[in-house]
Amino acid sequence: MTGFTYAEVGRTRAPEPLPDGYNHLRHRTLIGRGRSAFRAAGDAVLTFRMHRAVGVGIRSDAERALPGVRVDVALGAGPVRIVAPCQVVWSVDEPNRIGFAYGTLRGHPECGEESFVVELSDVGDVWLTVTAFSRPAHWSTRLGGPLVPIFQHAYARRCGRVLRRLVRTTGPRSA
Repeated sequence: MTGFTYAEVGRTRAPEPLPDGYNHLRHRTLIGRGRSAFRAAGDAVLTFRMHRAVGVGIRSDAERALPGVRVDVALGAGPVRIVAPCQVVWSVDEPNRIGFAYGTLRGHPECGEESFVVELSDVGDVWLTVTAFSRPAHWSTRLGGPLVPIFQHAYARRCGRVLRRLVRTTGPRSA
């Protein structure tokens, strides 16, 4: 894959280590219990439904997150919104692990990668893990300095809360 704004493409796929020289984020949220909650959560992540429910504008080339799919993420608040171009780096749909990662393309205010993975534990717990490494790529994010990681952590926490609500209120959806 080409066009990414960073060299460490795919590094969110393995649990450790994240690359040096970036801010690191790893946030884990308990979503629910059981296989049906797992499938519902995985579907919400792979179809970008979780992102949309969080309030992020998502425009993608496909309905599901698959490697190579272009994803434009609208960031900001109120009338001040920017489009942050990304591309899906990897995706996984396994019996106990579902998710994907996207990486930044030219024009994104950050440089790096972020993954959203739902896992079903051996005891039946369903977890969402958001993992990211990033650094400023634009003057506005450099100016934001220490506030940018704070916003990223808040976003990861919100993803978990919203996904838990989606799973509770909508349950599994047919594919």
